[in-house]
Amino acid sequence: MTAPIVADQEVDAIGLLCPLPVLKARKRLQDMAPGQVLRVLASDPAAFIDIPHFCQQSGHHLLHSEDAGSGTVYFIRCG
Repeated sequence: MTAPIVADQEVDAIGLLCPLPVLKARKRLQDMAPGQVLRVLASDPAAFIDIPHFCQQSGHHLLHSEDAGSGTVYFIRCG
């Protein structure tokens, strides 16, 4: 059994459409220290593609994503 991921900060992007979930995550990650974890809640179906692509292109690491009923939760480690 794996320990739950503890987030240092959170962005609630439920109800926001592309590109806003990624833009909000990017802005919050700019103020975070490397190694800290951001929890992003997003309901936009495009976030499934956009957030992993953003992490790959910007040097952050997508630790995990999971369905959360009203959307998807993404855990991103700041690079």
